[in-house]
Amino acid sequence: MSVWNTRPGPPAARRTKLASSLDRLGGRREAPDRATGADGADSKLLEVSHLSTHIWTRAGVVRAVDDVSFELDYGETLGLVGESGCGKSMTALSILRLVPEPAGRIVGGEILFEGEDLLHLSAEQMRDRRGGRIGMIFQDPMTSLNPVHRIGDQIAESARIHLGLSQRAASDRAVELLDKVGIPRARDRARDYPHQFSGGMRQRVMIAIALACDPILLLADEPTTALDVTIQAQILELIVSISAEFHTAVILITHDLGIAAGMCDRINVMYAGRIVESGAVDEIFNRPRMPYTSGLMASIPGLSTARGQPLRTIEGMPPNLIDPPAACRFAARCSDAREICHAGEPELTSRGGPDHHARCWGTDTGGWLP
Repeated sequence: MSVWNTRPGPPAARRTKLASSLDRLGGRREAPDRATGADGADSKLLEVSHLSTHIWTRAGVVRAVDDVSFELDYGETLGLVGESGCGKSMTALSILRLVPEPAGRIVGGEILFEGEDLLHLSAEQMRDRRGGRIGMIFQDPMTSLNPVHRIGDQIAESARIHLGLSQRAASDRAVELLDKVGIPRARDRARDYPHQFSGGMRQRVMIAIALACDPILLLADEPTTALDVTIQAQILELIVSISAEFHTAVILITHDLGIAAGMCDRINVMYAGRIVESGAVDEIFNRPRMPYTSGLMASIPGLSTARGQPLRTIEGMPPNLIDPPAACRFAARCSDAREICHAGEPELTSRGGPDHHARCWGTDTGGWLP
């Protein structure tokens, strides 16, 4: 069970408590004031509207991300959760415009970041945003790091390109970042290669690279994959402390609901390329309004689970995204499904509050689920 499953208190309080005593980097920005639009309303850091990303294969077109919309505020931590293949990582790659071409392509939607649509930027402008204003912690540091270049050089490269630092200044920045993320003997280790680091240390290096240019948005794609629970806690506390101290917004991609509960302000639950439930973390965990979300939570073993007791699972398989059903995509696996669930797809609508939405006929107004 995740070390985050039993932590008490609301997420914001936990992040404040976990905030470390990291010294501020030279020239690091202060927490930005929230921007306002022409109508005086608060402006979001990131607004994704009706995003669709397709992948062309020999068998047909896979709708990997299908009409996805969500928002992210300054300094907020948003979780994207769901089983493998539901579209979490592809959503992050779409925001960064790193969808593998020519097979993959963003076919529709809008991605507003600090008021500008990333989909309308030139390749050069997007490279400036990527790594500069937006950092990314990739899922597997061993395949993301270049095995033939020293760690320090890989960190310094971003600082030289985006911040215009000299080779010497960029190298010093790399050493400072390695020290900040907890790498001992940082100046000596900066001359080492990726294979000379453990899995947890490589992940810390990836975080240092993501933070090299002081991003205002950090995308973390399964940052604790293949790490033991002790190292998981260290990596997660590092991300939390950075977000709390430097007001960096975070999109955390994970399949571990315990991690999401311990880190996030809000959660988007994805299934078959779509968001099926979204809301504040306490709302999602205390009163889930989508049977898929309930199934995910029920599949987590608790402290009271008896030894030898079978774990609960969600029976069946997700639908084929080459030809998804024109109905509720979870209906074939849902024990509460009725005829209407197989006849039409529900919209993502409010469930008892303006900040809690779900895509389910059974919990909609007049539905049959409690």
